[in-house]
Amino acid sequence: MRPDEYESYDALGLAELVRKGDLKPRELLEIAIAQCERINPAVNAVVIPMYEEARRAAEAPPAGPFQGVPFLLKDLYAMVPGVRTTNGSRLFADFVPDHENELVARYRRAGLVSFGKSASPEFGITTSTESVLFGKTRNPWNLEHTAGGSSGGAAAAVAAGIVPAAHASDGGGSVRVPASCCGLFGLKPSRGLIPFGPDAGEGWAGMSTAHAVTRSVRDSAALLDVVAGADLGAPYAAPAQKRPYLQEVGASPGRLRIALQVTSWNGSETHPDCAAAARDAAKLCTELGHQVEEAELTVDFAAFGRASQVIIASNLRASVQDRLKELGRELRDDDLEPATRAMYEAAAGADAAEYARATRVMHALGRQVARFLTERDMILTPTLGTPPLPLGRLALTNPSAEFMRDLLQTVGYTQLLNASSHPAMSVPLFWNAAGLPIGVQFVGRFGEEATLLRLAAQLEQARPWFDRRPKLD
Repeated sequence: MRPDEYESYDALGLAELVRKGDLKPRELLEIAIAQCERINPAVNAVVIPMYEEARRAAEAPPAGPFQGVPFLLKDLYAMVPGVRTTNGSRLFADFVPDHENELVARYRRAGLVSFGKSASPEFGITTSTESVLFGKTRNPWNLEHTAGGSSGGAAAAVAAGIVPAAHASDGGGSVRVPASCCGLFGLKPSRGLIPFGPDAGEGWAGMSTAHAVTRSVRDSAALLDVVAGADLGAPYAAPAQKRPYLQEVGASPGRLRIALQVTSWNGSETHPDCAAAARDAAKLCTELGHQVEEAELTVDFAAFGRASQVIIASNLRASVQDRLKELGRELRDDDLEPATRAMYEAAAGADAAEYARATRVMHALGRQVARFLTERDMILTPTLGTPPLPLGRLALTNPSAEFMRDLLQTVGYTQLLNASSHPAMSVPLFWNAAGLPIGVQFVGRFGEEATLLRLAAQLEQARPWFDRRPKLD
């Protein structure tokens, strides 16, 4: 199979080739490995190869819906026994777990063959995938620009054609941001839909979740089918779907009431290209028969910003302290990148009462967004407030005073939905004059991923993006 033939299939398409006997899982894996070896030096998306583990798995993968399909796991808390999980940090550079996450197990049982781990910035706390440990991950559309973060390795790998879909996670936009930067589809599920076990019940007080970045909507739906649902002992769960998510792809979304908003929730500036992308998507939705009206949801960002800082920094501090206890030593100057170290130190000033207040702020935001959506079916915004920025601007080693401004601009439309628990998706409908992808975000009601997938499939049919690919050669 030639590279262009391999890249012409989505994950379900590759699974069909295996199912029909046109390709054996091991043959398909070797094609993916060759593709990775050819492309990865340019983008630095795959940082921990798992070739031998994958070759053993490909001899007899489970007969699930993705039997034999090559896949990548994000190197952030996605654990495989005997394989390093570094979380993008020198502090965890030699950490090798002895068990797998429930999410990883569900991917494996679905037949996916994970042959590598994709890059993440340190602990996933910035929106560009750059780390001292592994270096810079580059955007296939322009190698001098960021692929986004924190799932930038996953997005760069999918956009560049290494795999058609890859695992990703999202605590403040980390599925949607790289999907926007790399011209992919990225869905962040509702809180509680994706399992966190067996080591945790939630991430970042419920703000973090996981799913995937994909080239096709149907792959995202089918991947959600194989992983959705609470695991044993989960503290809470999202509503169960009424039927498989894959069946929503192609189903009519009906006439949706969509609120268009092009002012960010954190007050950061919105670049004209990003506002234009959202307005263009609004026009397309109107042409498809939906009702689109401008309406602004406003939130108390000062309270939200402080609450999210307390929650994220406190969780980071706990992870670092737990690792230091395992290592039996104190924190060293070269263990953490500068911005990570600053966040770690800042958490020392937060007490238990402040953490409790922070969770109350998050729950109140969830109710506020839910009330806003009682009169609408969805909210439409830009995914980011800026096109993909040049590499270095959002690195955790960047001492520039503009770092926080740039970070807030990238999460101005995404982070609120992590706090509120609502599902949201970035859809690749727009490219700017410089040839960079500009995603648009749709926000749905809690537990209504089905409606988002119906609309996404309708948009995909109306303005196909699957064959729009970056040129790396």
